[in-house]
Amino acid sequence: MDKKTNLILKQSLYIILLLLQTLYANDKLPHVKILSVERIFNNGEHNAFTDLCFFKGNYYLTFRSCPDGHMVFPSSSIIILSSSDGKDWRQVHRFNVANRDTRDPHFLVFKKKLFVYTGTWYCESDHPDEEQRDLNQHLGYCVWSDDGLKWNGPEMLEGTYGQYVWRAATYKNKVYLCARRKHQFAVMPGYEDSHLITEAAMLSSTDGINFTKAAMFQTEDGDETAFLFEKNSELVALTRRGTSNAEICRSMPPYKEWKRKDLGQYLSGPLLVKWLDQYFIGGKEFIKEDSTQTAFYWLDNDSLVKAVELPSGGDNSYPGFVRLSENHVMVSYYSSHEKDEQGNTITAIYLAHLYAEKDNYLKSWIDKIKKNFTQKH
Repeated sequence: MDKKTNLILKQSLYIILLLLQTLYANDKLPHVKILSVERIFNNGEHNAFTDLCFFKGNYYLTFRSCPDGHMVFPSSSIIILSSSDGKDWRQVHRFNVANRDTRDPHFLVFKKKLFVYTGTWYCESDHPDEEQRDLNQHLGYCVWSDDGLKWNGPEMLEGTYGQYVWRAATYKNKVYLCARRKHQFAVMPGYEDSHLITEAAMLSSTDGINFTKAAMFQTEDGDETAFLFEKNSELVALTRRGTSNAEICRSMPPYKEWKRKDLGQYLSGPLLVKWLDQYFIGGKEFIKEDSTQTAFYWLDNDSLVKAVELPSGGDNSYPGFVRLSENHVMVSYYSSHEKDEQGNTITAIYLAHLYAEKDNYLKSWIDKIKKNFTQKH
């Protein structure tokens, strides 16, 4: 090989190495793969709105189940399942509230107790179209347990009347709860137009049952919101905005001033957690105008980067999340993309195992090429 050809090869290899190093530097987010997906619960009812947690050596899964469907019915109830290994599940509790639709259950471990919070609509009959549904009649309830076996409640959450409670978080010995409500509890007919004057407050409690207002984080289009407190007391909130684009919101104590970023797409049933030192987000996305699926994202510079899509469709989403190890997590969700043996669409509960890691293969390959290049040249 002559000197000119050798120089061209060396220069070409050097350029390739630079390109590969640039690619590796930009490829900083972990790669997620689906290890398994399993349907774990279907009783023929509409099963939806899940959450997961780990408490005193066992895994817990909760969701709403209703024989009458997705909408508002007093026949709905909250089911709590438990498992020692995340594989075999058994029911440890089921509860409802008289004359109320119980939905959107969420776990919270607080002061060595396991809480399940639920928002409830007031309804006296099984015919929702014949009754007015009013946000001003919302009321939060909870059940709680010291051991996951014996449960107390349901007990009304003081300070939540007229407010629809959703996810909760803890920080410095307090519970913080998302609460959606009408501005100044305005009186207006029906509930379909309530989003026009809906706000979202953050309520706080020192005992998990008695709540007062801590902050207001949405003054219009308030909706389902997940809170995450950082070690420096910064509050990060992932908030649904009705059928508009979701937002990521940030604030420092006393949580009066908020920085907001439009995430560029609709997201319902939002989940916000930290995984591998990154913000990990889940929820329901539109894949076309009349079709949705459950998906997860990394939040990179306050922008969504798709991580993985789960088998799902129709009525779906509202995921829960629990870590099994540093790289391995289990997520719950519901979906109506499958049919039973008679060909009827079912709305069931699913568990997916996800594994994530940064791709070190590219870096190893680059290092190997650099080593050979150095030795030869």
